[in-house]
Amino acid sequence: MRRNHSKISESIVMGILLAMVGGFLESYTFISRDGVFANCQTGNLVLLMIYIAKGNVYQAITYIFPIMAFVIGVLLTQKIRDLFSFHPKIHWRQIMILFEILCLIIAVFVPLGKLDIVVTTLISFVCSLQTDSFRKMHGNFYATTMCTGNLRAGSENLYTFITTKDKAAGKKSLHYFIIVFAFIMGALIGVFLTNAFMEKAALFCCLLLVITFFIMFIHTNEEKEAIEKILRGKRIKQLEKNKK
Repeated sequence: MRRNHSKISESIVMGILLAMVGGFLESYTFISRDGVFANCQTGNLVLLMIYIAKGNVYQAITYIFPIMAFVIGVLLTQKIRDLFSFHPKIHWRQIMILFEILCLIIAVFVPLGKLDIVVTTLISFVCSLQTDSFRKMHGNFYATTMCTGNLRAGSENLYTFITTKDKAAGKKSLHYFIIVFAFIMGALIGVFLTNAFMEKAALFCCLLLVITFFIMFIHTNEEKEAIEKILRGKRIKQLEKNKK
């Protein structure tokens, strides 16, 4: 019987690497870019409303850019997925990783101070790409740039395991808590490296993303066969259309 493999993009290894990137970026922007958490937009939306209520339009505008960058990141991710979903040579998620690396390299060369908003906007864009591109681990929804949902899902599955002895739930719970641990370890590493290298510390995330990029060249047989089958179907339809 053929073994049922998971997609490499949904593997626990990918989840760990990306969660470390997510945790690192939280520490990185907070320490080096004026105490800002750029991964999630909930805080930015709240602060936007607070400064609007205070009549501080200039300060409010600074929170609009990261929010817009996040939205644009989602739109770009969807477009790249539509264009490259069935590409035989490169996975569309690899293209998103390349975008992330490019943005972080730009961030490295932005000096500290007045241009911090540029970097926090870039990081919001990066986290948008990552959040929308990598949403499942072994078929279960999770996040690599935040912990709340992972903690909830891990705790729910832990309760199910304790009360029903469901081994599948126990395994899911373990996976979620591994991702949470990877996130906080990324944040811890981010503290030390950012304090040591400041804006240049983002190169560590580039290294992790380069590793994930090359890992994704490892396709399972099921993925390859699925892509080839879809491409064959498209070619057959095109031939039939041409005959008509």
